Amino acid sequence: MTNALTGKVAAITGAASGIGLATTRAMIAEGARVVLIDRDKGALDAICKELGEAAIPLVIDLLDPKDCATLLAQVLEKAGQLDILHANAGSYIGGDLTDTDPDTIDRMLNLNVNVVMKNVLNVLPYMIERGTGDIMVTSSVAGHFPVSWEPVYASSKWAINNFVQTTRRQVNKHGIRMAAVSPGPVNSALLADWPEENLRKAKESGSIIEPTDVSDAIMFMLTRPRHVTIRDMVVLPSNFDM
Repeated sequence: MTNALTGKVAAITGAASGIGLATTRAMIAEGARVVLIDRDKGALDAICKELGEAAIPLVIDLLDPKDCATLLAQVLEKAGQLDILHANAGSYIGGDLTDTDPDTIDRMLNLNVNVVMKNVLNVLPYMIERGTGDIMVTSSVAGHFPVSWEPVYASSKWAINNFVQTTRRQVNKHGIRMAAVSPGPVNSALLADWPEENLRKAKESGSIIEPTDVSDAIMFMLTRPRHVTIRDMVVLPSNFDM
């Protein structure tokens, strides 16, 4: 442990499982306090009990616009400051577009795109006033390659990659670093919606990485000197063909 994040406060959305939880553990190990944001109160309470005082639970339904808009205010109330936002919450739709219903499309696009934009907008004035901050966004390799079996999901990640790279250019003059991490298939709940045949083949071939592989990349990006920005990082299983 190098305590690289000692004195910093991070807020992580979708923190109760997967990449969000792995990143929470990694940040706490480096000395940060972490506000874990999720709608699953039971999971948050259990995790924070395990992780101790450095883990601070915050129940927010990000798909509720009024609740979503309270993110910064509640983080400041609970932790007193905010140095790092990891916009990680997201959902997945795979398969043919013709098998997808409009309500599911709306929900996924709202969570994967609109909520990320709202979360970033919510914290930016605070970070600009302080003259420093880090914003990390969990994207996907599907945002760099037109994956034919997940057109809705891939489109959401193409949109968010563009958002990260355009907004990054607006905020870097304020001392704020903004970046995206783009994993390939990760062993998490999102894969439950993968086409069964694709998931079977990926598991058999070792073409899936663990959430800790992604959190390692995030920690590398966050712990560079302030004059260095790793603007995006694609993290793939070595056997993943893309």
